[in-house]
Amino acid sequence: MLEKICQLAREAGDAIMQVYNAETPLDIDRKSDDSPVTAADIAAHQIIIAGLAQLDAATPVLSEEDPPAWEVRQHWQRYWLVDPLDGTKEFIKRNGEFTVNIALIEAGKPVLGVVYAPVLDVMYAAADGKAWKEEQGQPRQPIHIKEAHPPLVVVSRSHAAKDEELKDYLTHLGEHQTTAIGSSLKFCLVAEGKAQLYPRFGPTNIWDTGAGHAVAIAAGAHVNDWKGHTLDYTPRESFLNPGFRVSIL
Repeated sequence: MLEKICQLAREAGDAIMQVYNAETPLDIDRKSDDSPVTAADIAAHQIIIAGLAQLDAATPVLSEEDPPAWEVRQHWQRYWLVDPLDGTKEFIKRNGEFTVNIALIEAGKPVLGVVYAPVLDVMYAAADGKAWKEEQGQPRQPIHIKEAHPPLVVVSRSHAAKDEELKDYLTHLGEHQTTAIGSSLKFCLVAEGKAQLYPRFGPTNIWDTGAGHAVAIAAGAHVNDWKGHTLDYTPRESFLNPGFRVSIL
């Protein structure tokens, strides 16, 4: 199943790249929460929905681009959680830091996850407690968290500058270095040992985190809210996550 989901993510990534590389200006719409959506988001969504229907028709899907009503999903125990294009703002900026995210949720936990960055041609995937990375046609390599002194803290490229809570947290953190990157790649940098901490205070939705969460925990990281509880994907009416931290300790 994991191999097939990786292939599906690549197909969605190919569709995204057709829009990304087009010479015509991007057609950008706004959703009800004022977040941007493009033809690439919709094309990737349609590919993933159709692919999952063929691979696993019995399991429902929650995608950012067509989330089912609460009445439909409130009793789900197992479902696919999809962000067809995570990092639409980075896509619009054409900086390459966006991903295709597909996760399988069972009993509130992400048990399988795929994060694919089409511009970088980098695939992160996890299942059965193991995580790996494959880049630019090279053989896949297992990944695991790593300590570093001082630790590298990864923050959101689009949101960190306006996040006063984050600024205060970093001020009191002690010696560290920081780097900024878009989308769920922040989870993956911790997972592969390039970063040691990803603190998040600003809002995220469950589709932003499910796949990266799966990769991070399979690589040995912890993904907890600020009270120390692991992020929970058991269906609830709101799609919003609490603030959280991805860490090696």
